[in-house]
Amino acid sequence: MAGISAILTAAGESTRMGRPKPLLCWRGVTLIEHQIRCLLDGGASEVIAVLGHEANAVASHVNGTSVRHVLNPDYRLGKTTSIKVGIRHIDPHADAILLLAVDQPRTSEIISTVIQAHRQNDALITSPRYQGHGGHPLIFSASLKEELARISEEKQGIREVFEAHSSEIYMLEMDDPIIRLDLNTPEAYEEAFSKLGT
Repeated sequence: MAGISAILTAAGESTRMGRPKPLLCWRGVTLIEHQIRCLLDGGASEVIAVLGHEANAVASHVNGTSVRHVLNPDYRLGKTTSIKVGIRHIDPHADAILLLAVDQPRTSEIISTVIQAHRQNDALITSPRYQGHGGHPLIFSASLKEELARISEEKQGIREVFEAHSSEIYMLEMDDPIIRLDLNTPEAYEEAFSKLGT
């Protein structure tokens, strides 16, 4: 079975957080280490961590078999630039591409559930949902690789790909609100850490 390449975007400046998000503590390790571990434990065949801001400090926490980090020199221009850098470095034989941001902590169980649903439904795009609202991670068939490589901030990034294939998206309803968790501010992090991150 061909593999699923996970692109973990971790290049942003963490402006609202005030310190690098990849280095926040989460379940006894840094957030980026937690995300890498859960992606691999959940079924990803490789993890490409895309770094930018404070890349040298973050890179020392990117370790393991089937794990690589790549640098996005244009990270200040938006998240789409990191996704595109990741796309260029994935395994050319992968049959699917999983997208997740470092500030969206997920468990290996959630990763596994979304991957299994994508495979079982032979989906083009799989989008987990909680109470009708989209969450993460997202999984795309590798057949969309070229479209993902052309996304731009001007055209709202992956939303353009979503809209082009709106009738072909498998909406995976889940009863776990964590699929929508984003750690954007110190307050959001402290609240989530007290409930989930210790």
